[in-house]
Amino acid sequence: MTVYLTRRLTFNAAHKLWVSEWSEERNLATFGKCANKNWHGHNYQLFVTVKGQPDPLTGFVMDAKELKDIVEKEITNVLDHSNLNLDVPFLPKGMQPTTENLAIVIWQQLLPFIKGCQLHCIKLTETENIFAEYYGE
Repeated sequence: MTVYLTRRLTFNAAHKLWVSEWSEERNLATFGKCANKNWHGHNYQLFVTVKGQPDPLTGFVMDAKELKDIVEKEITNVLDHSNLNLDVPFLPKGMQPTTENLAIVIWQQLLPFIKGCQLHCIKLTETENIFAEYYGE
């Protein structure tokens, strides 16, 4: 029997989406407000889902506090109130800090720390209308 456990955490971060080889007009047309020359920010919501069988003694797929502690240490404490283009050591230089790319990188950062169950999904919401999900594929 597989059970899915999800922990939600939040962080605030600024970014700018920009292709230096493009004109300002093309960047603005492609990225809209995300191409603001003075950056702009989002209140992100991060949903980390693990899956597995509940432990027969604790009933946990994974201790939710342990999951929270791992995500805070490895992800949200690093990303919170950062400039995603400049401040985050695990984001590759030159990578567009889109919600899609962030979901992939967050997965890669967390994978080594999830023990006793499997990382199933990273869901990252940028706004109430935009989110990305990554399943490690």
